[in-house]
Amino acid sequence: MTAAASLVLTSMSLPTAAVGPASRLPLLHRPDAPGWIGSGVPGDVAARATSGSPPSLFPYTPQDDYGRSLAAADHRVAVLENDALRATVAVDLGGRLWSLYDKRARRELLYVNPVLQPANLALRNAWFSGGVEWNIGTRGHSPTTMSSLFAARVERPDGSPLLRLWEWERLREVIFQVDLWLPPGAGALAATVRVRNVNDASRPMYWWTNAAVVADAGTRVIAPAGRAFRTVYPDGLDVVDVPDRSDGDSTVPASVGRAADWFFDVATDQRPWIVAVGADGTGIAHTSTAMLRGRKLFVWGTGRGGERWQRWLSGGADTRYAEIQGGLAPTQYEHVVMPPRTDWCWTETFGPVRVDAPADAPWPDAVTSAGRGVERSVPADALASWHADATEVLDLAPAEVLGTGTGWGALERRRRAAAGESWCGDTGTPFDDGSLGPEQAPWCELLETGALAGSELVSHVHGGDWDARLAAAPTTWLTEYHRAAIAHGRGDLDAAVAHYDASLRMTRSPWALRGRSVAARDRGRADEAAALAVEAAHGAPHSWRLAVEALARLLDAGRPRDAVELAESLPTGVRSRGRVRLLEAWAAAESGAAARAAAILEAGVDIADLREGERSLDALWLMVHPDLPLPERYDFRMHA
Repeated sequence: MTAAASLVLTSMSLPTAAVGPASRLPLLHRPDAPGWIGSGVPGDVAARATSGSPPSLFPYTPQDDYGRSLAAADHRVAVLENDALRATVAVDLGGRLWSLYDKRARRELLYVNPVLQPANLALRNAWFSGGVEWNIGTRGHSPTTMSSLFAARVERPDGSPLLRLWEWERLREVIFQVDLWLPPGAGALAATVRVRNVNDASRPMYWWTNAAVVADAGTRVIAPAGRAFRTVYPDGLDVVDVPDRSDGDSTVPASVGRAADWFFDVATDQRPWIVAVGADGTGIAHTSTAMLRGRKLFVWGTGRGGERWQRWLSGGADTRYAEIQGGLAPTQYEHVVMPPRTDWCWTETFGPVRVDAPADAPWPDAVTSAGRGVERSVPADALASWHADATEVLDLAPAEVLGTGTGWGALERRRRAAAGESWCGDTGTPFDDGSLGPEQAPWCELLETGALAGSELVSHVHGGDWDARLAAAPTTWLTEYHRAAIAHGRGDLDAAVAHYDASLRMTRSPWALRGRSVAARDRGRADEAAALAVEAAHGAPHSWRLAVEALARLLDAGRPRDAVELAESLPTGVRSRGRVRLLEAWAAAESGAAARAAAILEAGVDIADLREGERSLDALWLMVHPDLPLPERYDFRMHA
C-alpha cells in the first residue's frame, strides 16, 4: 500500500545562466507554419495545420537577455512525494516537472539537465531542456516556459495534497490549470489539465505536453500506431510507416542521424500512450484520457549538429535525450477550435513501466507488449476513476499559496468588470490584485482615469476594448504608439502605419521607429525598413536589440558597407554581443572584407540566442572559408 503523499516547498541549486528582464519590443512576426503538406496527410489534419495560427505573438515580448556564463543559483521547487515517487516541480520556471524519481527502483524516469542554460527555442526565445513542460497557445514552446506560474497547495477530500499551477495565457486569452497529484495506491504521477475559454468567441487551441527522456543506445520509443506524420525539415509534413527506416530506425533515437519529429497516428478508438524503455525493458510511460490524442517523438539525431545542440543546452554534458510528447491534435502544426465559454479537461500520467518484449521485437509485438505494460502500470479503469475524482476538485480554493504568477489575469478581470463583460468563477485559480505589478500599473490607471499617464513604454496590451480606451484617452505619442502596436499585432498594417506615423509626428521615439521599420519590412520595403531601423538604433544607442535589428535590415537592403559603419559606431558593450559580432562579420564578408570576417570568426563568436534550425554560423564560415572544414564550434546543423 502506498503511503500518503506530502508536498513541501524548498529550493534546488543549479549552475544557471540567468535570464534578464524581458524586452519591451513586442513580438510582431507570424509564427512558423508548414510550407507544404504531403498528399498522404489526411484532409482534416491538413485543414487544421493551415488554420488557426495567430497573426503574431503580440502582446508578448521576447525573453532574450541571457548569456553562456553559468553561476550557482537557487530555484524554488515544490516536491510532491510518496513512497513510490518523488516529483520535483520548478514553480518559477513555467511549472516544469524537473525530476520524477522512482524511489522503489532507485532511478530517474526523466532526463534531468545538470544546468539551466537557456537557448532560443521558445515562442518568446528563452527555453531550456529537460523534464516535463506544459505548452499552450500555438506551435512551439509556451510563452510561459520561463515565467513564474501561480502555484498553490490544495487539500483533496481525502486529506492528500495537490500541487496546482495556473496562469492567464495572453495570446489566446484563456486560463490554464495543471493539478499535479499522486493517486493513493498508484505508482504514477497524475496531471489533470484544464483549459478555460472564458470568452464569447471561439479560440484556436493548442496544447502539447513534452517529456524529456534519456536516449542511450538501448532506448526504444513505442506508441500504438503503424504510421506517423513526419516533419520534413525545414518546413514540410509527410506520412511514413512506423518504424520509419529512412534514416536509421525512427523508434530508436540513438540510431537516427538527423533531427526529426514523428507524430504517431493513434486511432481515435485507441487508448493514447507512449513509452520510452531501455534495453532491459524498463522506462517511463505517458498516458492520458482520450482528449489528449496526439503522441510524438522528437530526436536531435546523432549527427554532429544534433550532438552539438544537446551539449549547448546542457553545459557540455554528453547525455543524449529525446522527447516523448502528447497533444490535443495528431500533429503540432494543428489548432483545435475551442467553443466559447467552454472548459476542456483531461488527465495525464507519468510513471514507471516494464515492457516484456525483447528490445529488437518486431513492431507489432513491441506495441502489444508495451500496451500490456501500460495497462499494468496505469489500468484504463483506474485512470478514468482518477480523472473523475480530479474533476471534482478543480474549483477547490487553494489552502496555501506557494507562488505568484503575472498580474495579467488580474488586469483582465478588472478590464472586464469595467467593460461590463462577464469573467468566470475563479475560486480555484484566483487572480487577485496582489499579483498586479509595474507592467500592469499604466493600464490600471487607464481603466480608472481614462488617461494613459507617463511617457515611458512599460508593457503592451491587445484587443478592441483597450484600443477603444486608448482612442478615448488624451492623445500622446504613447497612446498612438500603442494603437499602432495593437493594429500591427492583429495584422492590420495600414492602421498600424497610420498610428505609427501619428506617434512619430509627436515624438520620434525609437519604439515607434522600430514598429514602423517592421511594418516596412513586412511590406517588402527593404530600404525604408533599414533607414527607420538605423534611426531607431541611433535613438537608443545602448540597445543591443535595436542594433541587431538595424544591422539585419541593412543587410536585407543590400547595404553591407553601411552595416559595417554602424557596427563600428556602436558602444563596446553592444558591439561585443555575439549576435552583433555575427552580423558585423556577415557585413564584412558581403562588402568584400573577407579577412575581417575571418578574423571575427577565428577570435570566436558565441551566439547565446542562436535559433533552433538557424544556419547563419555555418553559412558564414563556408562563405569566408570555402575550402576549410566547418569547426565543431559552429556546427549547429540539425538536418544536414
